[in-house]
Amino acid sequence: MSYKIIVDSCCELPEELRKDERLEVVPLGLEVGDYQIMDDENFNQAEFLKKVGEYPKCPKSSCPSPERFREAYHAEADRIYAVTLSSHLSGSHNSAVLGKQLYHEKYGDKQIHVIDSESASCGETQIALKIIELEEKGLSFQEIVTQIEAFRSNVHTYFVLDNLETLRKNGRLSGVKALVASTLSIKPIMAGDKGVIVQRGQCIGINKALGKMADMVVAEASDPKNRVLMISHCNALKRAEMVRDTIMGKAPFRKALIMDTRGVSSMYANDGGVIVTV
Repeated sequence: MSYKIIVDSCCELPEELRKDERLEVVPLGLEVGDYQIMDDENFNQAEFLKKVGEYPKCPKSSCPSPERFREAYHAEADRIYAVTLSSHLSGSHNSAVLGKQLYHEKYGDKQIHVIDSESASCGETQIALKIIELEEKGLSFQEIVTQIEAFRSNVHTYFVLDNLETLRKNGRLSGVKALVASTLSIKPIMAGDKGVIVQRGQCIGINKALGKMADMVVAEASDPKNRVLMISHCNALKRAEMVRDTIMGKAPFRKALIMDTRGVSSMYANDGGVIVTV
């Protein structure tokens, strides 16, 4: 039986999967004042970051419509999986769920499962690649649904950003009780807790914060030999490589992937941000 995986555009995909017909990216919209674009294959990160840097207010994103998800589900594949941004961070998950209902109303029955990643960026990538792995093993649809939900609950997300203003202004830091002023050189180490952003620590200077995050990943890693280390960065390849080398030198993860952020992740991570998921 054939399958298809739908991801929203907060999900980073490795280069070798960007043209893979088993995957489809449903784009969110991005808005920086009068500058409005779709987060699709034409996204220009350098241009976007320049616009964000020059804009005095907060950039915004808009989730795909339920109808857009419905049509993504309308494919020849027998089994459909949709992986979305955390429902605590975006309306993308709700649109994907409504899109499933609309699909059944218009086209009839099909095996469709919508997964709230409870994460973002490479957290979605973790789930998408796990679905491929499980499908290639020949498991039943229900077995994959059960296993992927359990896998999702064991994906851990960490990040260090140079600039938290987009998250702050868009109200995405409600779970952070003691956030330091962004004008200081103190950099918080953040994490996801069932889709909500929390603060796990802080350091003076970005490099020390990245090092502490790497140590945290190593200390909390469970069965690394059977897991993939994924790192997304926003225009910060050297930082991402430093984090990868630090982690891989201390914990034997099966594989390490480094990816540049797409539009939505770039908007929230801002220039210089690094996101890690295991």
